[in-house]
Amino acid sequence: MDETQVSAIAHTIQVAVAPVFLLGGVSTMLGVLTNRLARIVDRARKLESDLVTAAPGRAPGIRIALRQQARRARLTNLAIVFCIGCALLISSVIVVLFVGTFSKWNLSRLITGLFVTSILSLIGGLFCFLREVQLATRYLRIGELDPEQAVPGAQTVKTHRGQPTD
Repeated sequence: MDETQVSAIAHTIQVAVAPVFLLGGVSTMLGVLTNRLARIVDRARKLESDLVTAAPGRAPGIRIALRQQARRARLTNLAIVFCIGCALLISSVIVVLFVGTFSKWNLSRLITGLFVTSILSLIGGLFCFLREVQLATRYLRIGELDPEQAVPGAQTVKTHRGQPTD
């Protein structure tokens, strides 16, 4: 291996560092998303078991909560798909960078296309994540107790979207 090839490899490694850091960030995002999905699934399983033993008056509320969890799960799953797509595209960018170093082909358009597509995929994943978080906070019922679970003699605080009402 001559000095020019070593220099070309060193330069390619330097250029590939930025996509590698992006790949690390995306993998962290995937960890967050899979943890959220696991919590959603656990909550849905709990609601499903509650539905089996629920009083007839509580069943409609539990079904609504299950639909909410299903919607959140779909959004989280879509965010995971986008982020995995992003990671695969970034990995492809890194491979094409190295292939381009030793080939006679001009792969700059391919590299650009792969990188732009990976960023668009990341944006899609972030938008899905944002929407899921918005739904999660909308479905919060802070301060509202189920009448069957209320402590006798205690007052409940009525809220609208997590804010106390008068």
